Amino acid sequence: MRKEWLEKDYYATLGVAKDASQKDIKKAFRQLARESHPDNNHGDAAAEARFKEINEAYDTVGDDETRKEYDHARDVGYFVGDQSGRGAQRVRAEDVFGRQGSGTGGAQDFFGGFQDLFTGGRAQPHKGPDASGSVTLTFHEALQGAMRELTFDGKRVKVKIPKGISPGARVRVAGKGGQGTNGGPAGDLYVEVGVGEHPLFGRSGKKDLTLEVPVTYPEATLGATITVPTLDTPTKIKVPPRTRTGSKLKLSGKGVETPRGKGDLIVTFTIAVNPDPGPAERNALEALLVAEGEWNPRARLGAGT
Repeated sequence: MRKEWLEKDYYATLGVAKDASQKDIKKAFRQLARESHPDNNHGDAAAEARFKEINEAYDTVGDDETRKEYDHARDVGYFVGDQSGRGAQRVRAEDVFGRQGSGTGGAQDFFGGFQDLFTGGRAQPHKGPDASGSVTLTFHEALQGAMRELTFDGKRVKVKIPKGISPGARVRVAGKGGQGTNGGPAGDLYVEVGVGEHPLFGRSGKKDLTLEVPVTYPEATLGATITVPTLDTPTKIKVPPRTRTGSKLKLSGKGVETPRGKGDLIVTFTIAVNPDPGPAERNALEALLVAEGEWNPRARLGAGT
């Protein structure tokens, strides 16, 4: 438990309710972080301070486990009394600091009193506050891994991004956060990773890639062998006969390579229509209409012909 948890209402900082979903918390964080990011507020010390507060709040309530600890600390509070339990009374965060904290040094008095009760006045070591940052990689950088250097509080920290990292994932760099107190260890640095889009491939989960492949009506109906791109080299695949729009085909091992293995490439077929058919194709299509006879794909809709 960290003393700043009793002083600060991280839900209020992010502008969300205490029972907000993680999706809503992340959405609020991204919007606020974008508004107060130093890159958009050059030389604005207040915006920089606000940006740090927002990141500190998200690092706490944006993680399920840390959020549980935070909520428990603020809801349960502490019992103060002698070792026999006589005179014990519960002290909650809101009782001491209010919803947002007094901001007048009350935390120092509060925790100082705790140290006197249980440590004989000896100051205890405390881990430093965690820090946060963000980087954006290209699609291929995310697949191959990359090194980035972040600067905060006058420090430069090199961050190794593992290959195959998913968009929105966070990388933890131990001991690169704020300084600890009374000999305590430094906090950690959490870096959120953004990933640019690829003109052809998409991401599905942590390891799979997706690719939309158009096929002609004859290819979809009769089946065909076609060539599709992959991350490595173009690969020939078979389009099964009677393929419909939305049908999928999995190419094993053609996805994202991660430290935990390699994913697959999921191909989704769509039937393409020639927007400008020539005379020969028109004649063939008219002959097809005649050959299909009374078959009506809309019959189940009750729409007749």
